[in-house]
Amino acid sequence: MSTPSLDIAATGMQAMQTYVDVTSQNLANINTTAYKLQAPQFEDLLYQDFSAPGANSSSNGTVQPTGIQMGTGVRLGSISRNVSQGTLTQTSGPLDMAIQGRGYFQVTMPDGSLAYTRAGNFQIGIDGSIVTADGFQVTPTITIPQDATGISIDQSGEVSATIPLQATPQILGQLQTVNFINPAGLQAIGNNLYEETAASASPIIGTPGIDGFGTIIQGFLESSNVNPVTELTNLIKAQRVYEMNSKVVTTTDQMLQALNQSV
Repeated sequence: MSTPSLDIAATGMQAMQTYVDVTSQNLANINTTAYKLQAPQFEDLLYQDFSAPGANSSSNGTVQPTGIQMGTGVRLGSISRNVSQGTLTQTSGPLDMAIQGRGYFQVTMPDGSLAYTRAGNFQIGIDGSIVTADGFQVTPTITIPQDATGISIDQSGEVSATIPLQATPQILGQLQTVNFINPAGLQAIGNNLYEETAASASPIIGTPGIDGFGTIIQGFLESSNVNPVTELTNLIKAQRVYEMNSKVVTTTDQMLQALNQSV
């Protein structure tokens, strides 16, 4: 014998397991450069209408003000990403860059496609170009001379290098960043990288510091925007809700046992 309460409680337990999984992901990435907090969103399932609200309750035209509807549980609706900026942490690394405000760096993947990131912990590749920690080339390509004794990046993304025997720094190139209408719609692919989707819309390329594009801060990195206190509190809440749904299963089982004994 089964009752709706068993199935409903099971959906509640499954939902809270998902909540714990997402919270675990957030806490695991609390020190990941530019990681963006994720949050599960839940929605109720279909309802069984035993008597619809507004249905006639008599031949005189009276209607039921509320009706009788029984829910069937809860399900995961989406896992949203909070794209708010994390705290900027000073590193003093010459190729460490943080975006103050909106925007993403462009990265060329090995297959030639573009990906996007806010993790600016860049390095110099084997050919002298600026690359990510995984060796993927930052776009537009900027090559650092082997004899450069210093690298300077201003807030607009202009990169210059100090060269021996040259009175003025040599301008190497101009970094560009991109904005998205809906950055929360980007598809995370790991390695601190995202891909555009139909939800994010196409990237809008621009110069840092102009027309709503964030400025580039050299020698800083963006920290994760995860709040550990909030996540630990959410973890406790999820555990309590899981326990309450488990209690519903136990209570329903005891009621079914009493019913069977009385038959």
